[in-house]
Amino acid sequence: MRLDLHPPIQETPYRIIYGDTDCGGVVYYAHYLRLFEIGRTEYLRTAGVTYRKIEEDQGLILPVVEVYCRYRAPARYDDQILIKTALEKVSPASIRFHYQLEKEGRPICFGYTIHAPVDRNGHLKRLPQGLVEHFQQLLERGHF
Repeated sequence: MRLDLHPPIQETPYRIIYGDTDCGGVVYYAHYLRLFEIGRTEYLRTAGVTYRKIEEDQGLILPVVEVYCRYRAPARYDDQILIKTALEKVSPASIRFHYQLEKEGRPICFGYTIHAPVDRNGHLKRLPQGLVEHFQQLLERGHF
């Protein structure tokens, strides 16, 4: 599987800390999903939207309902990596982000997450049309 990143792309630098690694000295596999979240959070912030704002204004949260992560090369303690994040698709029912993690310009991991809006009681909802349009315009412009 190959995932492309379409503009706009958020680039978030991150230095691997000791707590990210396992007993083998490499980043523990589940921590890559946290790195995806760091990239996604910064993407949304740069796009003028935050999880907090979505929750406060719309009463919605966006849990991950599907995730894919393909590991290509390890990251180790103190490595400087770059988290690249791009919005791939948005609809009233879901939003999909793609990710590529790089070390020294080489991909070490790529993947995606799909999120579905739910209310505070966990019931499926739809993203407000204004938010969908905001993200669609962002994709059409190709820049923040």
